[in-house]
Amino acid sequence: QVQLVESGGGLVQAGGSLRLSCAASGSIFSINAMGWYRQAPGKQRELVADITSRGRINYADSVKGRFTISRDNAKNTVYLQMNSLKPEDTAVYYCNADGAQRSGSYYSSFHSWGQGTQVTVSS
Repeated sequence: QVQLVESGGGLVQAGGSLRLSCAASGSIFSINAMGWYRQAPGKQRELVADITSRGRINYADSVKGRFTISRDNAKNTVYLQMNSLKPEDTAVYYCNADGAQRSGSYYSSFHSWGQGTQVTVSS
């Protein structure tokens, strides 16, 4: 089992900044991609940004130039620095990771989600 625990959400005024963190733990053998998704009320969950183990990064058009994703492979942690926040960034932000896990001599893939952290941007 691989668990993801997010932190760093909260309430901020428009134009402000927040930094989200997500730490993976458990029987991790390797992690491929880690990323952030968000879901606003009444909307589908959407990709915000993701990053592979080799550092290839993908951003949603709506956050390019404002958000920065990074990861610390040694700590199995991914970060999302969010600047110039807008009210439309308000959502529950979920961490996501996929890779391989190990149990004794048995290896299997995993695809895990965090519990979500609320980000609210007031106008």
